[in-house]
Amino acid sequence: MLRGIRGAITVNENTKEEIWRAAQLLITKILSSNEVSLENVGAIIFSSTNDLDSAFPTTGLRQLPGFNFVPLFDVQETFVEGSLPRCIRVLVLADVQKTPAEIHHVYLEGAQNLRPDLNLD
Repeated sequence: MLRGIRGAITVNENTKEEIWRAAQLLITKILSSNEVSLENVGAIIFSSTNDLDSAFPTTGLRQLPGFNFVPLFDVQETFVEGSLPRCIRVLVLADVQKTPAEIHHVYLEGAQNLRPDLNLD
């Protein structure tokens, strides 16, 4: 069944190395936490706050083995006064045999408080 798995992470600096590291860490954690193999990923959509303009998160994923056939997409978030700075959010669309309540959404580093209503690490 197709499910959406959400996540977010913040970065300390607006550098391509930090953006790529964060994207790789976030996706690796989401896939492992939900026992999802790359063959079951339909697409991954990233959004970044407007203060992250040094690199696309998807370029960082392309450096990992197996991601060359996964459809990836980047967008820039609308600026909202008071929103969390230097934040990368993601939506992974994957075929998993889990109910919505069993999905493990992953929020790391400064993004941990974005969704306190979810059962997070």
